Amino acid sequence: MIRTIGFTASLAALASAVPVLAQADTPPAHAPMSAQDLVTMPRLGSPTAATNGRFVIYPVTETDPASYKRTTTLHLLDLSDPEKASTKLDLGGTANAAAFGPGNWLYFLSDRTGKGGGDEAGSMQVWRVAMGADGNVADPVRVTDFDRAVDGFSLSPDGSKIAVFGAVARDCPKFGCEGSARAHLPGPGTGRIYDAADGFYRHWDAWETPGTFNRVFAFALEDGKAIGDAIAVDGPADDGALVADIPSKPFGGGEDFAWAADGSGIYLAARQADGSEPGSTNFDIYWSDLSGGTPANLTAANPAWDTLPVPSPDGKWLAYLAMSRPNYESDRLVVQLRNVATGETRALTRDFDRSFGSLAWTPDSRWLVATAQDVLDTPAFRIDPYTGAVERLDLMAGNEAHLGAVTPLTGNRLLFTRDSIGSPKELYLSRDWKQAIPITDVATSRTGKLASIVTRRFHFPGANGDTVWGQITKLDGYDGRMPAILYVHGGPQGSFNDSWSTRWNPRVVASQGYAVISVDFHGSSGYGQDFLDSINRDWGGKPLEDLRKGLTAALELDPQIDGSRTCAMGASYGGYMMNWIAGKWSDRFDCLVQHDGLFDMRSFYYTTEELWFPRWDFGGSYQEQAELYERWNPVNHVANWKTPMLVITGEKDFRVPYTQGIASFTALQEQGVPAQLLVFPDENHWVLKPKNSLQWHNTVFEWLDRWLGEGSDNE
Repeated sequence: MIRTIGFTASLAALASAVPVLAQADTPPAHAPMSAQDLVTMPRLGSPTAATNGRFVIYPVTETDPASYKRTTTLHLLDLSDPEKASTKLDLGGTANAAAFGPGNWLYFLSDRTGKGGGDEAGSMQVWRVAMGADGNVADPVRVTDFDRAVDGFSLSPDGSKIAVFGAVARDCPKFGCEGSARAHLPGPGTGRIYDAADGFYRHWDAWETPGTFNRVFAFALEDGKAIGDAIAVDGPADDGALVADIPSKPFGGGEDFAWAADGSGIYLAARQADGSEPGSTNFDIYWSDLSGGTPANLTAANPAWDTLPVPSPDGKWLAYLAMSRPNYESDRLVVQLRNVATGETRALTRDFDRSFGSLAWTPDSRWLVATAQDVLDTPAFRIDPYTGAVERLDLMAGNEAHLGAVTPLTGNRLLFTRDSIGSPKELYLSRDWKQAIPITDVATSRTGKLASIVTRRFHFPGANGDTVWGQITKLDGYDGRMPAILYVHGGPQGSFNDSWSTRWNPRVVASQGYAVISVDFHGSSGYGQDFLDSINRDWGGKPLEDLRKGLTAALELDPQIDGSRTCAMGASYGGYMMNWIAGKWSDRFDCLVQHDGLFDMRSFYYTTEELWFPRWDFGGSYQEQAELYERWNPVNHVANWKTPMLVITGEKDFRVPYTQGIASFTALQEQGVPAQLLVFPDENHWVLKPKNSLQWHNTVFEWLDRWLGEGSDNE
């Protein structure tokens, strides 16, 4: 149950507030996008393609508009005729995480029971089904039958082996041991005990189970069945063992490990889990030859982040991404190329001032294809593994916006997803490196029935005279003045780039009749490493100057925006900025919306979990750099707070613990500032559940209406 605490506005006051959209002389021809539309919009997942490049399977998640229950279905598309409608796969029960194997077999995860499946839920296991040349499927059969659930899997390229992963005690030699890793529950009470030498005791939104880690185990496949003894890919639990979460927590997945082209072993990206882990970004690339021995550390010489191992299909090369500065999570990720035979490694993109976020080989091993943020877009780049030359691909007419899940296929084809501020994710196909065509319509037709929006990019001289970029999003054809909403992104090393969001969505806010202004202040990504680094030790300096100048520039650029009616909103670092604005720019805004924002830098430092982050951004621990933490500490300026603020927090947020929100709400109460507090007991740093998302948006829109609408409290 969600609690709304400190509801200071009366129902009568809320009822008298006129929605901003209703004030327009000419309402839009189509219905504006609502929070209900956003929450129930179908969502395209990451596609998986057959090795021969003919078939692709993609998941679509639907949300029931009444119950808000979410259901995911798999769809099959024949790329030999991409204009042909896709087929919804009926695999006789639940199915997800599909992967193609040799011999026209399709593997997937399912929690069905029995030989043929059924609807009764059981343990999540790997299944497979034969697929005909026409795309039709036969009866599914079970591949694994373990005592514990499978969280994920990966097939070797030749289909002779399978790797599965899940949470398993480090001293367990097989895929699950009964009653293991319970030393932290000594009894007789319910208390958990943690040792300082063990590192993380909680992470993101979950308490740790000491001694238990995400682990990968390999098995032989015979006639479609996993057979034989498990091979622990992380090796034995002896002195000098690799003790790590593989995949990494909290966001790692199948990309954290990869089969060699010949299936002889597995590459791993892992960080040692010990007392230093909360302060370390030292992930390394390891090689396991599946002999049962300790994996070899291939990148021990680099104390910074090495990640995303991608072997070439011909087996000659290992590409991966690496940072150069230890303990900095936002350093530039450079493409590295290792000669598998000799071990010689080169930094391919050392001279290219963008940070890559994905990496893939073409099937002929001729090119690497990667994505990177670049001035509000996330385009794809083609990289020559011999020369290191980087070429930005022109795959879309107009702005690239946000490309993802880039998958090179045979015949010089590229499969990828594309989304933007105006449109959710769809699947596209490019031939011969040319501009792509859409091959799905998961949500496009549905959004096309809603009132359209326009997004205008702009730039201006920001702090130090540097060029700073921003965007203005508003309803297309709206006749009337629009209040301004200043969006402030999190990170802080991030960007409100031209992409779709299921949480902080400019289109749904603009559809209420507001002009949404976002500014990529100093510290934002996509503008080179120096620009991104410039926020270091300057959290409340240049970024605030950029926001001031960016708002002014947007108002001068677009006279339709009503600068006398403005609110600002942001989450995480954006929430920090709301608290900072409340004390340092207190006379500018009619209201603020602060979600999971940092309020007191000292208490934040001692209660967050990933300590490398504040240590880098503030030059050390709080004890070492107390003066700098206090220089940019919002709590020191509470006496200036007077702007009404809505505070939102999740009780499962361990990154910015919910007590930061409680503290800011207490400060607002003590200052006599109108305020509301929305607490989600079952959400973390984000709001993910459909009903909670709907309540989040309704609460925010009521708050904006209260302070910006006709008859609002500020009149």
